[in-house]
This record gives sequence, structure tokens and C-alpha cells, in this order.
Amino acid sequence: MVRLSREIVIYLAAEYGTREVLRRLSDPFWFQAFGCVLGFDWHSSGVTTTVCGAVKEAVKDIDADLGFFAAGGKGSVSRKTPQQIADACERIGRDAQPLVYASRTAAKVDSAAVQDGYQLYHHVFFFTAGGDWCVVQQGMSDATTGSQNTWRASSMSLTKPYAATRVGRRSISSPTKTIPSGARRPSSPRRSRS
Repeated sequence: MVRLSREIVIYLAAEYGTREVLRRLSDPFWFQAFGCVLGFDWHSSGVTTTVCGAVKEAVKDIDADLGFFAAGGKGSVSRKTPQQIADACERIGRDAQPLVYASRTAAKVDSAAVQDGYQLYHHVFFFTAGGDWCVVQQGMSDATTGSQNTWRASSMSLTKPYAATRVGRRSISSPTKTIPSGARRPSSPRRSRS
């Protein structure tokens, strides 16, 4: 999985640019298909963590040359994300603070405002040398129901942050998905339907 994901990421970055790699990783349909190409069954448990882990491992020795980086992971590794971002940024001479802030904010919003009972246990932050990024994170509400959320941005947007959300086997791909209305007040009263 690691060798194949490395070649695919290198090809996509060379042919279309690193922003396109981010766009594709944050698309749940492409992500699932990518997992299948790498050897997972379409309905396998663990595709999110395994694909992210394979990509992270694949780019770790070539990330600075590629201009594409991965930080974080599953469980306790996810808590190392800020330091891993800072380490990568130091190697390329980039300010890490905006990326660390984006990573922490994405995790905080999903765990506190959006997940509604889902405990985050997987957080991977992919980013480019230019400062574009996406987050692939996953939470569980119980032993059987998972939720994968992906954020894609070149700057933080707290009203329309999601590239996509997938809960269980249902997928919703919507680049304009907004945070639920209960999390903020609407700007105008809603009209009732008669």
C-alpha cells in the first residue's frame, strides 16, 4: 500500500499539483476508490486510518521535495500533529502557526460542535508547502458507527469548512456543507410553510 500510494501521490503532484492531491484526498468518493486501488475491499473497516497511514508513510522521506506533507494519525499519534506540522515547517522555512491553528480548530469544531456524540480518534493533517491543507478525521459513536469528516481549505472558514462528510456507509459530498443551524443563529427568521 505504501509503495503504490507513493507513486500515485508523486504522479498526481507532478501532473496536477499538490492542491489537487488535497482536493482528491478530501473527496470521500475518490478517497474510497483510492483505498480500493491500494488493496482494500470497498466495504472494509479501517480504510480511513489505513489509507492516511499509507500516504503519510509514503511521503515522509520525499515530502520537502514534493511540497506535500502529512502529520497526525490514529489515537495518541493524532496528539502529535502540532509538533509534526512544526517540524515539517521548520525544514522548509515556513511559519507553522497558521497550520497548527487550522489543525486544532478542525479537531475542536468536529469534536465539540459537529460530531454530536462522536469521539474523534483519528486526525491527519495534509498540507502543501504553499499553505493549503486538508484534514481527514474520523470519530466513533459506538463500536459500530463511524463518521469520516474531511476539511479542505487554503484559509480557515468556520461557516463552510467541509469538503465532505461520510457517516457509516452513507456519503454526503458537499463543498458548501455548513455547520448545523443550532451552532449559530440564522441571519433572518425562517418563513413557515403553509
